[in-house]
Amino acid sequence: MTRLPISLQSLVVQCIALLLAALLNRLLQTPFSYQPALWQLALAQGAIAVGLSLLWRQPAWWPPLHFGFLPAILLARQASVPAWTYLAAFLLLVLFYWSTFRTRVPLYLSDHKAWQAVAPLLPATQAFRFIDLGSGLGGVPFYLEPRFPQGRFYGTEIAPAPWLISRLRAWLKRSRVRFMRRDYATLNLADFDVVFAFLSPAAMPGLWQQAQAQMRSGSLFISLSFAVNTRQPDHVVTLAEGARHTLYAWRM
Repeated sequence: MTRLPISLQSLVVQCIALLLAALLNRLLQTPFSYQPALWQLALAQGAIAVGLSLLWRQPAWWPPLHFGFLPAILLARQASVPAWTYLAAFLLLVLFYWSTFRTRVPLYLSDHKAWQAVAPLLPATQAFRFIDLGSGLGGVPFYLEPRFPQGRFYGTEIAPAPWLISRLRAWLKRSRVRFMRRDYATLNLADFDVVFAFLSPAAMPGLWQQAQAQMRSGSLFISLSFAVNTRQPDHVVTLAEGARHTLYAWRM
């Protein structure tokens, strides 16, 4: 299948699954005179959506979401959930996922093992400028800042809620990390000595082109989980056993 943004993929999966479930309902009625209950149709639609999601090789967290989507709507209707809660939930999702539809980079936070793996790649004694592209809640620069007092740390995040949370955390910690609410594509990466990214496979080709065009000779580009096809990394760090990520680094 042609690769679409994950949000469009999921919409297509749900629509096709709904049509197939309706067709299954019609087929059961004609020869067997069997009328499935609404919850049975919802479970059938969810099971079909799971199969389509696996066929499309979506990330591992999508099949459970597909399976529970329609049943969750039915449960909410039966529970007489107030209408305003749907609007509140939608607005909350917008604040956290903002432009995921366009950037194809969902909010997906790195863990402590990844932060520890970044530290040995940074300059031990000299001053440097570090930026986390898509900084989420700010975990990476917050972890590194006290360990590298000679460094200046930045984060950029386009989604309003994670950016605001990062700014609040920086204020509470009295941290010098500067968080910008900007799309990383609008930045000049030449302003930084170390660029760190934990984005998505869809975003990596464009970001790699940007890094090659803008980053200065000798600067360091680090990607968590996602490599590029055009050049072998200069460093590959496999995280501790049981971790699900690998760190890739290129000296520009």
